[in-house]
Formats: sequence, structure tokens, C-alpha cells
Amino acid sequence: MRLYDHPASGNCLKCRVVLRQLGIPFETVLVDLFRGHARAEEHRVRNPDGRVPVLELDDGAFVPESGAILLHVAEGTALLPAGRLARTRVLQWMFFEQNQIEAQLASARFMALTGRAEQQPEVFAAKVEASRRAMASLERGLADGRPFVAGDDYTVADVALHAYVHCGADAGVDPAEHAHIRAWLRRVEATRGFVNDLTPIPAHAMVAH
Repeated sequence: MRLYDHPASGNCLKCRVVLRQLGIPFETVLVDLFRGHARAEEHRVRNPDGRVPVLELDDGAFVPESGAILLHVAEGTALLPAGRLARTRVLQWMFFEQNQIEAQLASARFMALTGRAEQQPEVFAAKVEASRRAMASLERGLADGRPFVAGDDYTVADVALHAYVHCGADAGVDPAEHAHIRAWLRRVEATRGFVNDLTPIPAHAMVAH
């Protein structure tokens, strides 16, 4: 398998974590999204939306979108329960991650780290406020004592949420301020084979002042 990837993307991190934890061999192919390479026609063949990650399967089929990749590779494993309601709980938190964490917190973090927050302060402030509400929602979801977001077992939902929650402080939304999230992050990072190899956003992504 090939993962079309950028090491500074949290969405790509999700895929690397799960592939490694499941022991699935893969190679990474760098697509520099910060230089616009993901929008090149060559890459749009892999993903019409022109983004990463994209997983190329051994038969040559392409699977774009981090959530779809996680669900595809985790099928039939302990990271994706077979029971109908248990699987629904996983999907619930994955949808929450895409709608509230990725769309708000990841975006606010990118703005903060690349100088865009100063250019669009009102937009940034709104994203930060939405991120704080999302972090509070996650804290409430973990407040019943469950070890992982979907219940007793570690799943792809935990991987999906960890990617941007763990670095929320970069946007001024520190997960360490929430006791249940803080403990949950430790449990996720202690799972067998978990490697967080997220790299800093490169200098060429910064806006000129």
C-alpha cells in the first residue's frame, strides 16, 4: 500500500498510526500540500478534492479521506467493533471529530501557527471559541468514566480525535485543562505500537508580513 501523505498533517497522522498499529506494510509518498501539490492534476486523479491523505491499495484503487481510510483498514480488527451499536458509537465520534475538531480546532491551529490569525482575527476568534465548545463536549463525553471515547475499547475514533486534540494548545485550546481528556490522551498514547510522528508545519507555509 502507498499513503500519499504529509508529515505535518494531523489527518495523515491518523492513518500512519492505525496502519502501524495494525502491522500493515505501507510506503509514504510525500505530497507537499503547503506548496499546492495536492491540487495538481496528478493528485486529483487520486482524490478529486485535491487533499491528503489518500491510500492507494495493492490493487491500485484509491481511498481518500482520513476517516474512510481508518474505517477501511480497520475492518475486521479490534479497532472497529462488529456490533451494530458499538460501531455506531465509533462513527458518532468520528463524525464529531470531522465536524467540530478538524473543522474548527485544526483550522484555528493552522491559522495560529502560520500567521493567518493576525490577518483574520475575527475568523480566528470564532474558530477558537468553537474549539473550546468542542473540547468541552469531548470532556463531557469522557466524564462517565469510560476509558475510550466509544466505550471500554480503543478504536479508530480515538485515533481520529487524538490527532488534533493533543496539540490544541497550539491554538490556545489546551486539552490539559480538562482532566478526563488529559487522562484519555495518556491512555491513547500508551496503546501498543502508538507513534506520534507529527512534524511542525514547515516554514514555507507561513504567510508574509
